[in-house]
Amino acid sequence: MNLNRRMVLKSMGGTLALPLLESLSFAAPRPTTAPTRFLVVGNPFGMHPEHFFPTDFGKDFTISPTLRSLEWLKDRMTIISHTDHNMVSGHGREISFLSGVLPTDAQAFPEKNMSLDQLFARHIGSQVRYPSVGAALDSGIRMSWTANGVEKLPITDPQELFNHLFLNLSPQEKEQRREMLQRNASILDTLGSQFEGVKRNASRLDRDRLDQFQTSIRELENSLADRETWLDRDKPSFDIADHFVGETTIANKYDAMFDMIAYAFETDLTRVASIEFPAELNYTDIDGVNRSYHGCTHNGRGEDLVKELVSIESFQIARLTRCLNKLDSIREPNSEGTMLDHTIVLFGSGMGYGGTHSNRNLPVFVAGGGFKHRGYIDGRDNSGNNMPLCNLYVTLMQRFGIERDSFNTSTGALDLSFS
Repeated sequence: MNLNRRMVLKSMGGTLALPLLESLSFAAPRPTTAPTRFLVVGNPFGMHPEHFFPTDFGKDFTISPTLRSLEWLKDRMTIISHTDHNMVSGHGREISFLSGVLPTDAQAFPEKNMSLDQLFARHIGSQVRYPSVGAALDSGIRMSWTANGVEKLPITDPQELFNHLFLNLSPQEKEQRREMLQRNASILDTLGSQFEGVKRNASRLDRDRLDQFQTSIRELENSLADRETWLDRDKPSFDIADHFVGETTIANKYDAMFDMIAYAFETDLTRVASIEFPAELNYTDIDGVNRSYHGCTHNGRGEDLVKELVSIESFQIARLTRCLNKLDSIREPNSEGTMLDHTIVLFGSGMGYGGTHSNRNLPVFVAGGGFKHRGYIDGRDNSGNNMPLCNLYVTLMQRFGIERDSFNTSTGALDLSFS
Protein backbone atom coordinates (compact mmCIF):
# COMPACT_ATOMS: atom_id res chain seq x y z
CA MET A 1 0.00 0.00 0.00
CA ASN A 2 1.46 3.31 -1.06
CA LEU A 3 0.01 5.50 1.69
CA ASN A 4 1.94 7.99 3.75
CA ARG A 5 1.64 8.04 7.55
CA ARG A 6 -0.69 11.01 7.72
CA MET A 7 -3.13 9.52 5.21
CA VAL A 8 -3.22 6.16 6.95
CA LEU A 9 -3.86 7.58 10.38
CA LYS A 10 -6.30 10.15 9.11
CA SER A 11 -8.33 7.65 7.11
CA MET A 12 -8.45 5.17 9.94
CA GLY A 13 -9.18 7.82 12.54
CA GLY A 14 -11.98 9.26 10.43
CA THR A 15 -13.69 6.02 9.43
CA LEU A 16 -13.03 3.98 12.53
CA ALA A 17 -12.25 5.92 15.70
CA LEU A 18 -14.24 9.10 15.57
CA PRO A 19 -17.63 7.94 14.24
CA LEU A 20 -17.62 4.72 16.26
CA LEU A 21 -16.34 6.09 19.53
CA GLU A 22 -19.06 8.71 19.31
CA SER A 23 -21.72 6.01 19.70
CA LEU A 24 -19.77 3.15 21.24
CA SER A 25 -21.89 1.33 23.80
CA PHE A 26 -24.13 -1.66 24.18
CA ALA A 27 -26.81 -2.85 26.51
CA ALA A 28 -26.02 -4.01 30.00
CA PRO A 29 -28.22 -4.64 33.02
CA ARG A 30 -28.36 -2.03 35.74
CA PRO A 31 -25.82 -2.81 38.46
CA THR A 32 -27.08 -4.37 41.67
CA THR A 33 -24.72 -2.15 43.69
CA ALA A 34 -23.96 1.51 43.18
CA PRO A 35 -21.32 1.99 40.47
CA THR A 36 -18.41 4.35 40.93
CA ARG A 37 -18.61 7.45 38.74
CA PHE A 38 -16.16 10.18 37.83
CA LEU A 39 -16.80 13.89 37.28
CA VAL A 40 -13.90 16.20 36.41
CA VAL A 41 -14.29 19.96 36.20
CA GLY A 42 -11.45 22.09 34.87
CA ASN A 43 -10.51 25.58 33.78
CA PRO A 44 -7.59 26.88 31.70
CA PHE A 45 -6.07 29.55 33.97
CA GLY A 46 -5.87 27.97 37.40
CA MET A 47 -6.90 29.92 40.50
CA HIS A 48 -5.71 33.03 42.29
CA PRO A 49 -3.61 31.18 44.91
CA GLU A 50 -4.10 33.52 47.87
CA HIS A 51 -7.88 33.15 47.51
CA PHE A 52 -8.03 29.45 46.56
CA PHE A 53 -5.69 27.72 49.00
CA PRO A 54 -6.64 27.70 52.70
CA THR A 55 -4.23 29.20 55.23
CA ASP A 56 -4.06 26.20 57.56
CA PHE A 57 -3.45 22.52 56.87
CA GLY A 58 -5.38 19.59 58.31
CA LYS A 59 -8.96 18.35 58.49
CA ASP A 60 -10.11 21.42 60.42
CA PHE A 61 -8.82 23.92 57.86
CA THR A 62 -10.50 27.28 57.38
CA ILE A 63 -12.32 27.43 54.06
CA SER A 64 -10.79 29.90 51.62
CA PRO A 65 -12.73 32.76 49.96
CA THR A 66 -12.96 31.11 46.52
CA LEU A 67 -14.14 27.81 48.03
CA ARG A 68 -16.61 29.36 50.47
CA SER A 69 -19.64 27.77 48.77
CA LEU A 70 -18.14 24.36 49.67
CA GLU A 71 -18.13 25.00 53.42
CA TRP A 72 -20.81 22.31 53.90
CA LEU A 73 -18.55 19.72 52.26
CA LYS A 74 -15.36 20.36 54.24
CA ASP A 75 -15.23 16.90 55.81
CA ARG A 76 -15.77 15.17 52.45
CA MET A 77 -13.09 16.84 50.37
CA THR A 78 -9.30 16.94 50.09
CA ILE A 79 -7.49 20.04 48.84
CA ILE A 80 -3.90 19.50 47.77
CA SER A 81 -1.22 22.19 47.45
CA HIS A 82 2.23 21.86 45.87
CA THR A 83 1.38 19.31 43.22
CA ASP A 84 2.02 19.62 39.50
CA HIS A 85 3.46 17.94 36.41
CA ASN A 86 6.99 19.38 36.86
CA MET A 87 6.84 21.41 33.65
CA VAL A 88 8.42 24.67 32.63
CA SER A 89 5.76 27.35 33.05
CA GLY A 90 3.94 29.01 30.19
CA HIS A 91 0.84 28.76 28.02
CA GLY A 92 0.34 25.44 26.22
CA ARG A 93 1.31 23.19 29.12
CA GLU A 94 -2.14 23.33 30.68
CA ILE A 95 -3.39 20.71 28.20
CA SER A 96 -1.50 18.11 30.25
CA PHE A 97 -3.88 18.53 33.21
CA LEU A 98 -5.39 15.03 33.10
CA SER A 99 -2.43 13.16 31.66
CA GLY A 100 0.75 14.76 33.00
CA VAL A 101 2.14 14.51 29.47
CA LEU A 102 2.33 16.90 26.53
CA PRO A 103 1.34 15.47 23.11
CA THR A 104 4.87 16.13 21.83
CA ASP A 105 6.32 13.89 24.56
CA ALA A 106 3.59 11.27 24.55
CA GLN A 107 5.49 8.40 22.93
CA ALA A 108 7.81 8.11 25.93
CA PHE A 109 4.96 7.14 28.30
CA PRO A 110 2.89 3.94 28.59
CA GLU A 111 -0.48 5.72 28.33
CA LYS A 112 0.84 8.30 25.85
CA ASN A 113 -1.11 11.52 26.58
CA MET A 114 -4.40 9.74 27.20
CA SER A 115 -6.33 11.72 29.81
CA LEU A 116 -7.59 10.23 33.05
CA ASP A 117 -11.26 10.58 32.11
CA GLN A 118 -10.72 8.67 28.88
CA LEU A 119 -8.80 5.95 30.70
CA PHE A 120 -11.85 5.58 32.95
CA ALA A 121 -14.16 5.65 29.91
CA ARG A 122 -12.19 2.85 28.29
CA HIS A 123 -12.45 0.82 31.49
CA ILE A 124 -16.25 1.26 31.65
CA GLY A 125 -16.94 1.52 27.90
CA SER A 126 -19.37 -1.25 27.03
CA GLN A 127 -21.33 -1.17 30.30
CA VAL A 128 -23.18 2.10 29.57
CA ARG A 129 -24.69 3.87 26.60
CA TYR A 130 -22.02 6.60 26.59
CA PRO A 131 -18.49 5.75 27.85
CA SER A 132 -17.99 9.46 28.60
CA VAL A 133 -19.72 12.80 28.15
CA GLY A 134 -17.98 16.17 27.91
CA ALA A 135 -19.59 19.62 28.01
CA ALA A 136 -18.63 23.31 27.97
CA LEU A 137 -20.10 26.60 26.77
CA ASP A 138 -17.32 27.37 24.31
CA SER A 139 -14.46 25.63 22.56
CA GLY A 140 -12.65 23.33 24.92
CA ILE A 141 -9.54 23.78 27.02
CA ARG A 142 -8.00 20.63 25.52
CA MET A 143 -8.03 18.55 28.69
CA SER A 144 -9.57 15.33 27.32
CA TRP A 145 -7.53 13.05 25.02
CA THR A 146 -8.21 9.56 23.67
CA ALA A 147 -5.80 6.63 23.54
CA ASN A 148 -4.98 7.60 19.96
CA GLY A 149 -3.88 11.10 20.96
CA VAL A 150 -7.03 12.70 19.55
CA GLU A 151 -8.58 15.57 21.49
CA LYS A 152 -12.11 14.72 22.62
CA LEU A 153 -14.13 17.87 22.04
CA PRO A 154 -16.90 18.85 24.45
CA ILE A 155 -20.50 19.53 23.49
CA THR A 156 -20.79 23.32 23.67
CA ASP A 157 -24.55 23.92 23.59
CA PRO A 158 -27.00 22.88 26.34
CA GLN A 159 -29.69 21.99 23.81
CA GLU A 160 -27.26 19.83 21.84
CA LEU A 161 -26.24 18.08 25.07
CA PHE A 162 -29.92 17.53 25.84
CA ASN A 163 -30.53 16.03 22.40
CA HIS A 164 -27.46 13.82 22.70
CA LEU A 165 -28.41 12.45 26.10
CA PHE A 166 -32.19 12.40 26.13
CA LEU A 167 -33.74 12.79 22.66
CA ASN A 168 -34.94 9.52 21.19
CA LEU A 169 -34.60 8.74 17.49
CA SER A 170 -37.58 8.41 15.20
CA PRO A 171 -38.14 4.98 13.56
CA GLN A 172 -36.62 6.29 10.34
CA GLU A 173 -33.59 7.70 12.16
CA LYS A 174 -33.12 4.41 14.01
CA GLU A 175 -33.04 2.50 10.74
CA GLN A 176 -30.54 4.96 9.24
CA ARG A 177 -28.35 4.59 12.32
CA ARG A 178 -28.62 0.79 12.14
CA GLU A 179 -27.49 0.81 8.50
CA MET A 180 -24.58 3.06 9.41
CA LEU A 181 -23.46 0.65 12.14
CA GLN A 182 -23.68 -2.31 9.78
CA ARG A 183 -21.61 -0.48 7.16
CA ASN A 184 -18.99 0.34 9.77
CA ALA A 185 -18.77 -3.33 10.74
CA SER A 186 -17.74 -4.29 7.18
CA ILE A 187 -15.30 -1.37 7.02
CA LEU A 188 -13.59 -2.62 10.17
CA ASP A 189 -13.17 -6.08 8.65
CA THR A 190 -11.73 -4.64 5.44
CA LEU A 191 -9.28 -2.27 7.06
CA GLY A 192 -8.25 -4.86 9.62
CA SER A 193 -6.78 -7.02 6.84
CA GLN A 194 -4.63 -4.11 5.61
CA PHE A 195 -2.66 -3.53 8.80
CA GLU A 196 0.18 -5.94 8.10
CA GLY A 197 0.89 -4.41 4.70
CA VAL A 198 0.91 -0.91 6.15
CA LYS A 199 3.12 -1.89 9.09
CA ARG A 200 5.78 -3.44 6.85
CA ASN A 201 6.42 -0.03 5.26
CA ALA A 202 6.09 1.99 8.47
CA SER A 203 8.69 3.38 10.84
CA ARG A 204 9.11 1.96 14.35
CA LEU A 205 7.18 4.88 15.79
CA ASP A 206 4.36 4.39 13.29
CA ARG A 207 4.28 0.64 13.99
CA ASP A 208 3.77 1.41 17.67
CA ARG A 209 0.94 3.76 16.80
CA LEU A 210 -0.67 1.21 14.48
CA ASP A 211 -0.41 -1.49 17.16
CA GLN A 212 -2.18 0.80 19.59
CA PHE A 213 -4.81 1.61 17.02
CA GLN A 214 -5.27 -2.05 16.13
CA THR A 215 -6.02 -2.75 19.78
CA SER A 216 -8.72 -0.09 19.65
CA ILE A 217 -10.20 -1.70 16.54
CA ARG A 218 -10.33 -5.11 18.22
CA GLU A 219 -12.21 -3.56 21.14
CA LEU A 220 -14.68 -2.00 18.69
CA GLU A 221 -15.14 -5.27 16.81
CA ASN A 222 -16.03 -7.04 20.05
CA SER A 223 -18.81 -4.55 20.75
CA LEU A 224 -20.28 -4.00 17.29
CA ALA A 225 -22.85 -6.76 17.41
CA ASP A 226 -24.35 -5.48 20.66
CA ARG A 227 -24.33 -1.74 19.95
CA GLU A 228 -27.47 -1.96 17.86
CA THR A 229 -29.52 -2.98 20.90
CA TRP A 230 -29.28 0.61 22.22
CA LEU A 231 -31.28 1.80 19.20
CA ASP A 232 -34.42 0.14 20.53
CA ARG A 233 -34.04 1.35 24.11
CA ASP A 234 -35.59 4.71 24.89
CA LYS A 235 -33.51 7.26 26.76
CA PRO A 236 -34.77 8.63 30.10
CA SER A 237 -36.82 11.82 30.04
CA PHE A 238 -35.42 15.12 31.28
CA ASP A 239 -37.00 18.60 31.33
CA ILE A 240 -34.56 21.35 30.37
CA ALA A 241 -37.17 24.11 30.13
CA ASP A 242 -36.98 25.30 33.75
CA HIS A 243 -33.39 26.42 33.24
CA PHE A 244 -34.33 28.93 30.57
CA VAL A 245 -37.33 30.77 32.01
CA GLY A 246 -36.73 34.49 31.54
CA GLU A 247 -33.22 35.73 30.77
CA THR A 248 -30.72 33.09 29.70
CA THR A 249 -27.56 33.56 31.74
CA ILE A 250 -24.23 31.81 31.92
CA ALA A 251 -25.32 30.51 35.32
CA ASN A 252 -28.45 28.74 34.16
CA LYS A 253 -26.67 27.40 31.07
CA TYR A 254 -24.03 25.76 33.24
CA ASP A 255 -26.63 24.67 35.78
CA ALA A 256 -28.51 22.95 32.96
CA MET A 257 -25.36 21.14 31.84
CA PHE A 258 -24.49 20.04 35.37
CA ASP A 259 -28.08 18.89 35.95
CA MET A 260 -28.03 16.84 32.77
CA ILE A 261 -24.78 15.20 33.83
CA ALA A 262 -26.24 14.40 37.25
CA TYR A 263 -29.31 12.87 35.64
CA ALA A 264 -27.16 10.91 33.18
CA PHE A 265 -25.30 9.50 36.20
CA GLU A 266 -28.55 8.69 37.97
CA THR A 267 -29.97 6.81 34.97
CA ASP A 268 -26.60 5.16 34.23
CA LEU A 269 -26.35 6.64 30.74
CA THR A 270 -22.70 7.32 31.57
CA ARG A 271 -20.32 7.07 34.51
CA VAL A 272 -17.62 9.44 33.28
CA ALA A 273 -18.19 13.13 32.60
CA SER A 274 -16.20 16.33 32.19
CA ILE A 275 -17.25 19.97 32.41
CA GLU A 276 -14.94 22.71 31.15
CA PHE A 277 -14.87 26.44 31.87
CA PRO A 278 -13.13 27.62 28.68
CA ALA A 279 -10.74 30.52 28.18
CA GLU A 280 -12.79 32.87 26.01
CA LEU A 281 -16.11 32.64 27.83
CA ASN A 282 -17.74 35.99 28.66
CA TYR A 283 -18.55 36.28 32.38
CA THR A 284 -19.76 39.87 32.34
CA ASP A 285 -23.27 38.91 33.45
CA ILE A 286 -21.73 38.05 36.83
CA ASP A 287 -22.18 40.92 39.26
CA GLY A 288 -19.05 43.09 39.39
CA VAL A 289 -17.28 41.51 36.39
CA ASN A 290 -16.57 43.93 33.53
CA ARG A 291 -13.56 42.32 31.82
CA SER A 292 -12.87 39.07 30.03
CA TYR A 293 -11.77 36.02 31.99
CA HIS A 294 -8.39 35.99 30.25
CA GLY A 295 -7.99 39.70 30.76
CA CYS A 296 -8.58 39.38 34.49
CA THR A 297 -5.73 36.88 34.83
CA HIS A 298 -3.26 39.48 33.52
CA ASN A 299 -3.89 41.73 36.45
CA GLY A 300 -0.45 42.88 37.55
CA ARG A 301 -1.83 42.37 41.08
CA GLY A 302 -4.27 45.22 40.51
CA GLU A 303 -6.85 45.07 43.28
CA ASP A 304 -9.87 45.69 41.04
CA LEU A 305 -8.86 43.03 38.50
CA VAL A 306 -8.06 40.50 41.20
CA LYS A 307 -11.52 41.10 42.64
CA GLU A 308 -13.12 40.39 39.26
CA LEU A 309 -10.98 37.30 38.74
CA VAL A 310 -11.91 35.90 42.14
CA SER A 311 -15.58 36.57 41.35
CA ILE A 312 -15.24 34.47 38.18
CA GLU A 313 -13.42 31.67 39.99
CA SER A 314 -15.94 31.71 42.85
CA PHE A 315 -18.72 31.49 40.25
CA GLN A 316 -17.10 28.38 38.75
CA ILE A 317 -16.88 26.73 42.17
CA ALA A 318 -20.47 27.75 42.98
CA ARG A 319 -21.78 26.05 39.84
CA LEU A 320 -19.92 22.87 40.80
CA THR A 321 -21.16 23.21 44.39
CA ARG A 322 -24.76 23.28 43.22
CA CYS A 323 -24.13 20.05 41.27
CA LEU A 324 -22.54 18.38 44.29
CA ASN A 325 -25.57 19.33 46.38
CA LYS A 326 -27.77 17.66 43.79
CA LEU A 327 -25.62 14.50 43.74
CA ASP A 328 -25.73 14.43 47.53
CA SER A 329 -29.54 14.60 47.50
CA ILE A 330 -29.85 11.43 45.39
CA ARG A 331 -29.97 8.22 47.44
CA GLU A 332 -28.29 5.23 45.86
CA PRO A 333 -30.47 2.12 45.47
CA ASN A 334 -28.98 -1.13 46.75
CA SER A 335 -26.24 0.74 48.55
CA GLU A 336 -25.48 2.98 51.49
CA GLY A 337 -24.95 6.69 51.02
CA THR A 338 -25.73 9.16 48.28
CA MET A 339 -24.66 9.45 44.69
CA LEU A 340 -21.93 11.88 45.78
CA ASP A 341 -20.50 9.17 48.03
CA HIS A 342 -20.09 7.02 44.91
CA THR A 343 -18.88 9.78 42.58
CA ILE A 344 -15.22 10.83 42.45
CA VAL A 345 -15.26 14.57 41.82
CA LEU A 346 -12.01 16.19 40.68
CA PHE A 347 -11.58 19.93 40.22
CA GLY A 348 -8.41 21.49 38.90
CA SER A 349 -6.37 23.02 36.13
CA GLY A 350 -3.18 22.39 34.23
CA MET A 351 -2.10 25.97 35.05
CA GLY A 352 -1.39 27.08 38.58
CA TYR A 353 -2.15 30.77 38.11
CA GLY A 354 -2.74 32.65 34.87
CA GLY A 355 -1.42 35.91 36.29
CA THR A 356 2.13 34.51 36.27
CA HIS A 357 1.61 31.77 33.64
CA SER A 358 2.83 29.36 36.30
CA ASN A 359 2.27 25.65 35.80
CA ARG A 360 3.42 24.82 39.32
CA ASN A 361 1.36 24.39 42.47
CA LEU A 362 -1.81 23.46 40.59
CA PRO A 363 -5.15 24.23 42.30
CA VAL A 364 -6.67 20.79 42.87
CA PHE A 365 -9.26 19.21 45.12
CA VAL A 366 -11.14 15.92 45.27
CA ALA A 367 -14.61 15.54 46.77
CA GLY A 368 -16.98 12.65 47.43
CA GLY A 369 -16.07 9.26 46.07
CA GLY A 370 -16.16 7.41 49.38
CA PHE A 371 -12.66 8.51 50.34
CA LYS A 372 -11.54 9.06 53.91
CA HIS A 373 -10.77 12.68 53.16
CA ARG A 374 -7.91 14.61 54.74
CA GLY A 375 -8.98 18.26 54.48
CA TYR A 376 -6.14 20.47 53.28
CA ILE A 377 -2.79 18.75 52.74
CA ASP A 378 0.68 19.77 51.57
CA GLY A 379 1.87 17.65 48.67
CA ARG A 380 5.56 18.36 49.18
CA ASP A 381 7.91 15.60 50.30
CA ASN A 382 10.50 15.90 53.06
CA SER A 383 12.95 17.48 50.61
CA GLY A 384 10.46 20.18 49.60
CA ASN A 385 9.73 18.73 46.15
CA ASN A 386 6.22 19.05 44.76
CA MET A 387 4.18 15.87 44.42
CA PRO A 388 3.51 14.63 40.87
CA LEU A 389 -0.21 15.16 40.27
CA CYS A 390 -0.27 11.74 38.61
CA ASN A 391 0.22 10.25 42.10
CA LEU A 392 -3.29 11.44 42.89
CA TYR A 393 -4.49 9.96 39.61
CA VAL A 394 -3.16 6.54 40.60
CA THR A 395 -5.28 6.73 43.75
CA LEU A 396 -8.36 7.76 41.75
CA MET A 397 -7.75 4.91 39.30
CA GLN A 398 -7.64 2.39 42.10
CA ARG A 399 -10.87 3.76 43.57
CA PHE A 400 -12.47 3.44 40.13
CA GLY A 401 -11.57 -0.25 40.02
CA ILE A 402 -8.47 -0.06 37.81
CA GLU A 403 -5.82 -2.13 39.56
CA ARG A 404 -2.72 -0.16 38.64
CA ASP A 405 0.12 1.29 40.70
CA SER A 406 1.37 3.85 38.17
CA PHE A 407 0.16 6.37 35.60
CA ASN A 408 2.56 8.26 33.33
CA THR A 409 4.73 10.55 35.51
CA SER A 410 3.61 9.13 38.87
CA THR A 411 6.14 8.08 41.50
CA GLY A 412 3.60 6.37 43.74
CA ALA A 413 0.09 6.94 45.02
CA LEU A 414 -1.36 9.59 47.28
CA ASP A 415 -2.40 8.21 50.67
CA LEU A 416 -6.16 8.72 50.41
CA SER A 417 -7.85 5.53 51.56
CA PHE A 418 -11.43 4.66 50.74
CA SER A 419 -14.05 2.40 52.21
